[in-house]
Amino acid sequence: MDSDKALLMAQAAAEGRTIELTPREKQLKNLLVDVARRIDATPANPGEKKPDEPLVLRWAGGWVRDKLLGIESHDIDTAINNMTGEAFAKCLAKEAYRPEVQKAHSLSQGDVGRLYTVAKNPEKSKHLETSSLNLCGLDVDFVNLRKETYTADSRNPQMEFGTAEEDALRRDATVNALFYNLMTEKIEDFTGGLRDMEAKLIRTPMEPFQTFTDDPLRVLRLIRFASRLEFSIDPEVEAMMGDTRVLDALRLKISRERVGIELEKMLKGNHPCESLRLIDRLGLYHTVFTDPARTDMPEPDISNWHAAYEALDTLAARKTPGSIYHVLVRSDEAAYFAWQLSAVVPFEQLPDEESRKPGKPPIPWATQANRGGLMSPTKLTDVITAAHRHRLAILELKNAVRDKAPYVRERERFGMAIREWDFKGGHWKLQVLYALLFEVMERTGEGAKAGKDGAATREEIFMEWQGFLDHLEELDVMDAPAIKRLVDGTQLAKALGVKPGKWMAAALEVVMRWQLQHVGETDPAGAIEEVKARKEELDIP
Repeated sequence: MDSDKALLMAQAAAEGRTIELTPREKQLKNLLVDVARRIDATPANPGEKKPDEPLVLRWAGGWVRDKLLGIESHDIDTAINNMTGEAFAKCLAKEAYRPEVQKAHSLSQGDVGRLYTVAKNPEKSKHLETSSLNLCGLDVDFVNLRKETYTADSRNPQMEFGTAEEDALRRDATVNALFYNLMTEKIEDFTGGLRDMEAKLIRTPMEPFQTFTDDPLRVLRLIRFASRLEFSIDPEVEAMMGDTRVLDALRLKISRERVGIELEKMLKGNHPCESLRLIDRLGLYHTVFTDPARTDMPEPDISNWHAAYEALDTLAARKTPGSIYHVLVRSDEAAYFAWQLSAVVPFEQLPDEESRKPGKPPIPWATQANRGGLMSPTKLTDVITAAHRHRLAILELKNAVRDKAPYVRERERFGMAIREWDFKGGHWKLQVLYALLFEVMERTGEGAKAGKDGAATREEIFMEWQGFLDHLEELDVMDAPAIKRLVDGTQLAKALGVKPGKWMAAALEVVMRWQLQHVGETDPAGAIEEVKARKEELDIP
C-alpha cells in the first residue's frame, strides 16, 4: 500500500482519539520537534544527499498503549523515519546544549542526560542498535522505523529502513503497534490496535503463524501482555500459540535466558497467576519448564498443577496479619520466588535420578528445569533445591502438630529443624510454602477423589498448615535462624580446656539446642555444662 495512503488511513482509524501529554511530555515533544526541524534546515555536507522527505518523529508502542489506558509511563520509544537512532540522538544531544535551545524549551541542569548506545544483541532479542537519553525526566530510546525479514532457521531478522506501516506490522501485538506522531499530534493506527484495546483483545498485526514462526518469543510476550493488561487473546491467535510447529520453533530458536526473562517479567507482574493459567491452558508447560540440554528430561504430570498456582493466588488474596501468606511471604523477592516455586512444583512428583557424583545428592528435576531451562540465578535455584530436599521433613513436623504428637512442645526440635532448612538453602518459609503447594496439588482434584490416600479439600489443607504456623509462633521459633549462640567455638574450646577440632560443629549444635530449651537464658554456663556432660558422645579429647 502507498505509504501516504496508509498514513491517512491510519490517522482516520484513530480520528477523535487523543493523548493528553503531561507538562514534561509536552516539553520533550517540543524539544524533539524543534531539533528535527533544525536538522531539516541544515544543509547537506558536500557529497551527501539530503533525504527526500523531512524528519518525522513518532512515539511508539508501549508508551502509546499505556497512555491510552491511563497508565503512567516514563519510558518512551521514539521512531524516526529517515535517520538511525544513533545519528538523531547525537544531533539532539548537541543541539540540546545550545543556550538558545535551552532557553526556548526551559531546559535546566539535569534535563539532558548522558547519551548512551546499546549495541544489538540478537541472542537477547536486541536486533537493532538503540541510542538512549534521559530527557526532561523521561527515559527516551531512539531507533529508526524498520521492516524485518526472517530466515527459516533463525529468529534474528535482516533489518532495513521501513515505513511506519511496515514497522507496525512487524510488532508482536496490535495494541503495541500504535504511534503518536509528534509532528501532527495525531495517533496512527495501521493494525486495528485501537479497536482491539476497546475490546480488551490481544491480536497479532500479521497472520499469527507467521508472527510466531518469525519470532517464537512473541508467544510468551503475548501471554505477558494479556495477563498484565487483563486482556483476552484472540481465539485464532491462541490456537496458533499452542501449535506444535510454533512450540518446536520456540525450543529451537529461543535462548533459554530469553525464556527465563519473559517468565520473570510475568511472575513479577501484577497478575502472575493469570500468566500461569495461560501457560497451562495453551499447553506450553513442557516447552517453558524444561532443560533442552537434557534429552532425557522427564515431563511431570500437570493435570492438577492448577491446584497449586490457584492455591497460591488464593493465599495471596487472603493476606491478613498472621495468615499463611503473611507469615511465609515477607518481601517482593519472596513473592517472586513463591510464584517460581508454584511453577515447578509438578516436578516434585518425579523420583530423583541417580547421583552423578558419588557422595553427593542428585540435583532435583525442579532445579534442573529452573536453572538449565530458565537460567535462573543461584539464589532462586538454591531455594528450589532446599525445598525439594526438606519437603518430607517439613511435612512430618506439620503432620505431627496436626496429630498432636507427644513431642510437639519440644521447642528445640522445631527450632533446630528450621535452622537447618534455612542454613541449607535460605528462605525456609518459602520451603514450607512449597511443601504446602505440593500437598494441595497431591491431595485435591480428581486423582485424590478417585481414592488417593489422604484426599482432602483445599480448605482442610490450609487449616492444617495454618495450625502448623500458629504452633511455630506459639513456640517462638520463627526467628530461630537468627538466634546468636551464647558462646562461639573459640570460647567453648577455652572453657573445655581443649584445642579446637572436628568436634566443634556438633558441640555448637548442642549449645544451640540448649539455648532453644532455655528461653531467655543469657548465661552460657548451662550450655557449656551440657557439652561437658556429652564429651564422650561428641568425641571431645
